[in-house]
Amino acid sequence: MSQQPISLPAKLINGGIAGIVGVTCVFPIDLAKTRLQNQRPGQQVYRSMVDCLVKTVRSDGYFGMYRGAAVNLTLVTPEKAIKLAANDFFRHHLSKTGKGLTVFKEMLAGCGAGMCQVVITTPMEMLKIQLQDAGRLAAQRKPGVMSSSKLVATNPMLSRSYNVAVAPRAVSATQIARDLLHTHGIQGLYRGLGATIMRDVPFSIVYFPLFANLNRLGKPSPEQAAPFYWAFLSGCLAGSIAAVAVNPCDVVKTRLQSLSKATNEESYKGVVDCIRTILRKEGPSAFLKGAGCRALVIAPLFGIAQVMYFVGVGEYIVENSPFRLMSA
Repeated sequence: MSQQPISLPAKLINGGIAGIVGVTCVFPIDLAKTRLQNQRPGQQVYRSMVDCLVKTVRSDGYFGMYRGAAVNLTLVTPEKAIKLAANDFFRHHLSKTGKGLTVFKEMLAGCGAGMCQVVITTPMEMLKIQLQDAGRLAAQRKPGVMSSSKLVATNPMLSRSYNVAVAPRAVSATQIARDLLHTHGIQGLYRGLGATIMRDVPFSIVYFPLFANLNRLGKPSPEQAAPFYWAFLSGCLAGSIAAVAVNPCDVVKTRLQSLSKATNEESYKGVVDCIRTILRKEGPSAFLKGAGCRALVIAPLFGIAQVMYFVGVGEYIVENSPFRLMSA
């Protein structure tokens, strides 16, 4: 099997476009997932994903469902681009012998991609979660009033304490990032890095080999590519399976990265303490909170990504860019 050199700029463009389109489509579901995962027994504000979205629209309007989307849209381009391009890069170099990749090598390539992406994923998730969860916190402080339009948050990081509530005030991603850097340095933005690695590396190990093998089933012949709809369905199925498989790690990551706490919500000392506390107080089922939402988020996100690769948008842009035309 002949190996053709991969175009990293094209892969980066494809990943970036796929990330922006996907996030725009599924962000409200991601917001519901974050709020459901952070709920504790006896303090439920939302009964389900639909209930969460309905209450959010009632309190904040349609755009309330996109609270924190600006952070995601800004950072999802490098995040998805790094993830998808890194997987292609590792697969390309692991298959230089001319033989097809074994499942182990496919998993190894996925592992490398997951390790690369956490550089962007961790601070992106850190800021996004604070903004997404503000509505739940506001609702718990004022029973019956879902008023998060001011994005009120009691941010312990901003008050330099985990257990001291500050006066309600509006916060933005920029303000949170600035105060984290001021009080804790760069490691403040990487709070929950270990849990993020625990989620993203296994996800990539499951997703990429699974997608490659599912997509291979749709090829008319070994030399031909699978139809675009098959690539989309393969991406959706592989993404949803991988998302549910690592959902327990996502719950731990969300809890660790949530700086603001409602009344009687505990803080955690680390990954192990978080797992033990959740098991003791909420039981094993708590690790599946938001699993359905996460599957609904990840499935179209990666389905769209694979379609972008199939269509070759990035390759077209690179081949027709002014720099390419001038150098030709």
